[in-house]
Amino acid sequence: MPRLLVTPEIFALFPDVVLGVIVAREIDNTRESEDILASLREEEARVQEMFASQPIPDHPHIAPWREAYRKFGAKPKDHPSSIENLVRRVAKGHALPRINPLVDLYNTISLRFLLPAGGEDLDRTQGDIQLTVAGEGEAPVKLLGEPEARPPYPGEVIYKDELGAICRRWNWKEADRTKLTPQTRRAVLVLEGLPPVGVNEIKEATEALAEMIHMHCGGLILHAVLGHDHPEIVLS
Repeated sequence: MPRLLVTPEIFALFPDVVLGVIVAREIDNTRESEDILASLREEEARVQEMFASQPIPDHPHIAPWREAYRKFGAKPKDHPSSIENLVRRVAKGHALPRINPLVDLYNTISLRFLLPAGGEDLDRTQGDIQLTVAGEGEAPVKLLGEPEARPPYPGEVIYKDELGAICRRWNWKEADRTKLTPQTRRAVLVLEGLPPVGVNEIKEATEALAEMIHMHCGGLILHAVLGHDHPEIVLS
């Protein structure tokens, strides 16, 4: 059975990384809801107020990602983590667009807990999904919103399946191939934490997102927290 796993190379670089993983099956990702939009707008307003007088790069949930990106050779100013990018947009007063229920829900939880979040369509992935370090000769990948495919550079942290990368620069930008759409029926969603974020906070955020997905999309939902002692989950 396919798995999502964190490789030893990641733990060698980031020994205290934790992931909250949700596997959702038999879901309906077409159920647009004003309740989802209201929750998203509420979190946007809260975040905008929070960062009105606080420098975004200094926040303890954002600064560690800037350091992590520098550690594997990415410039956080040019390629901000997904949570920094999200907060910057919201802090400027830009409302996030409605995409589909799964994306809107993980954006809501990402803002609520100030954690990177993302998701992939499991019917568009092949084999295991690894959070790992890119090697030489990785396959080119077309990212969301980009006109052409380009390969990850060696040493870059990526998510990949058997066909190639599905998210570059850890959580910076996802591949077009595996994006969540209204047609998605099986999905994996991931929340990520680096110290000072730990297991308890990731667990709380993961449970909150799992509950919201079940409420708005139905289906069969399972979730787990991954870390050094529990590095994988079966994507069944």
